[in-house]
Amino acid sequence: MSLTANWTYPTAIRLGAGRISELPEVCANAGIKKPLLVTDAGLVNLPITAQTVAIMKDGGLGDAVFSDVQPNPDDLQLEAGLKVYKAGGFDGVIAFGGGSALDLAKAIAFMSGQTRPVWDFEDIGDWWTRADPDGIAPVIAVPTTAGTGSEVGRASVLTNSETHVKKIIFHPKMLPVAVICDPELTVGMPPVVTAGTGLDAFIHSFEAFSSPFYHPMSQGIALEGMRLVKDNLMTAFKDGGNIEARTHMLSAAAMGATAFQKGLGAVHALSHPIGAVYGTPHGMTNAIALPAVVKFNRPAIEDRVKLLAAYLGIDGGFDGFYAWLTDFSRQLGVPEKMSALGVDREQIDLLAKMAVEDPSAGGNPIPLTTEITKKLYEEII
Repeated sequence: MSLTANWTYPTAIRLGAGRISELPEVCANAGIKKPLLVTDAGLVNLPITAQTVAIMKDGGLGDAVFSDVQPNPDDLQLEAGLKVYKAGGFDGVIAFGGGSALDLAKAIAFMSGQTRPVWDFEDIGDWWTRADPDGIAPVIAVPTTAGTGSEVGRASVLTNSETHVKKIIFHPKMLPVAVICDPELTVGMPPVVTAGTGLDAFIHSFEAFSSPFYHPMSQGIALEGMRLVKDNLMTAFKDGGNIEARTHMLSAAAMGATAFQKGLGAVHALSHPIGAVYGTPHGMTNAIALPAVVKFNRPAIEDRVKLLAAYLGIDGGFDGFYAWLTDFSRQLGVPEKMSALGVDREQIDLLAKMAVEDPSAGGNPIPLTTEITKKLYEEII
């Protein structure tokens, strides 16, 4: 089977090894003549970035790069990126990297032609209609990790630098106009990053699958997305050069982000505050929280998980699935507690309050209260 494909759902996606070479053509199709490549500080000096910038330059697109992106990007980094974008007279953005780089890149493109502050476009009600759609620059997304799926998302997660609260900025036109999923760009990911981002993809699909909202299309996508992670993440973790496994993981990441249009849940509600306050890596934070949330949600999801286990080829229903999940996480080096990431118990009351207010909380199959989230934090920290 050839692992090369062109998809138009949820946006135009070019999947396959070596397809980063098609970047100039993709930009031309999007009407982008002078793009700003946005990536993160840890990626900017790596060979895959140099290769991509060379492809841009050879294709007549220039070689402009903005790399002041840190994990859990905030509004200050957004302001810095906007300053560079406007001063350079760019007409589009190439989002290159993991979830943080892609989120900030999309935010820069979105805000490039807006006059209101970014927080006016938080994902609340119809706030997105406040934006001027003609002021949103096009984005070409090139993921170099297989986890967040931000390349097919219509939102950006941004931390408020003053309150340290993560906010979701949403607009339908934040969806990249095209995506290049080239597994060769993910080969250099360290095993710990492969594990964290890969489990993030699984959790996106699992929380969507568990959400009580009605969205059968997302439900089906979530199911197959989880199978791809189960069958390929361990291979990618142990053999980073396995292109087939890396390709399947890129597919799973995009599927997870497509599926969670149905909703997320307590895993993300718990991890977003920790990431905002402690700066922890998002995927690994989610992975640590997952087992406790699965147990907590059992009364509401047991029958559904039995169907999932059968689809994944796991015996034993809910208990069999839970045993597989904890063993799978252990083999991938996931710590049992958040303390391994530098998280302490001093902020539990604040974290519990933030978790209940997080937009993801509303998708949990069992309603969350500060008392519940506090108990969950006490279990996982």
